[in-house]
Amino acid sequence: MIKKLAWVTTRDAHGRDEDEPAVLAALRIKGVSVEVTDWDDISVNWSQFDRVVLRSAWDYPKRLTEFLFWLDHVASTTEVVNAPKTVRWNLDKQYLIELANAGIPITPTNFVKPGSETIFPSGEFVIKPAIGAGSRDAASYAKDQQEIARAHVARLHAAGQTVLVQPLLKSIDTDGEWPLVFFGGEFSHAANKRVSLPRAGSVEDLFAHETNTSHIATADQIKIASAAIDMVSKQLGTPTYGRVDLVRDNEGQFCILELELIEPSLFLLCTDPKAIDKFVAVLIKN
Repeated sequence: MIKKLAWVTTRDAHGRDEDEPAVLAALRIKGVSVEVTDWDDISVNWSQFDRVVLRSAWDYPKRLTEFLFWLDHVASTTEVVNAPKTVRWNLDKQYLIELANAGIPITPTNFVKPGSETIFPSGEFVIKPAIGAGSRDAASYAKDQQEIARAHVARLHAAGQTVLVQPLLKSIDTDGEWPLVFFGGEFSHAANKRVSLPRAGSVEDLFAHETNTSHIATADQIKIASAAIDMVSKQLGTPTYGRVDLVRDNEGQFCILELELIEPSLFLLCTDPKAIDKFVAVLIKN
């Protein structure tokens, strides 16, 4: 069993991960020594830990080169979860293309690289960067706000980002999103998430405001989410933890909005009472 863990966060995220206190307490009850550490703290000797767990390093998109250097350094001294190759694959939302190519339904998405022309959907739509976390730098737009949206795209392109343009699905307002959480490749629990994206102005905080409640996943939801996790497991190895965010498309079918394998919120407090124990078990398993 793992005896000493690093729980990795960042200064701006201190006190903002709702899952953290309960999981840390459960780990310590199991006899695990766990330290909350900032990923960029140069005083930390990472080799002292049996395992380093990425949890709320939510500022990495703004410091990507530095973060990846740190990730490789730590991985050379101890185990990191999720694994660095999984983290690197999941950094860029163009992984959605791989999911689609594998026959897994995704939200209709147009990927616009710097220098390419942006074509917007006919109705309301969403702009988001390909590399980002917590809806940061994402915004929704009405169909008559294309010029404002074009300026948003230009800002992201100037920063070297590929941009995702997606229709604002009607179900986002009526049903929200359904995050399905997996531990060790196995489905654990689900939630219902409502995210408030700003209109014509992007999220500048670490993450957008959310309202989260418990949800009992349907068989269809579990099937789609499991297909995504299984694809990752076959290509990169089974992730210690993962979250698949589902929505309904405008035809009423479930599809994947995002696959979160780096630092997802896990909704441990609003769902299955056994979820914390499941998470702890996979964190300390050899």
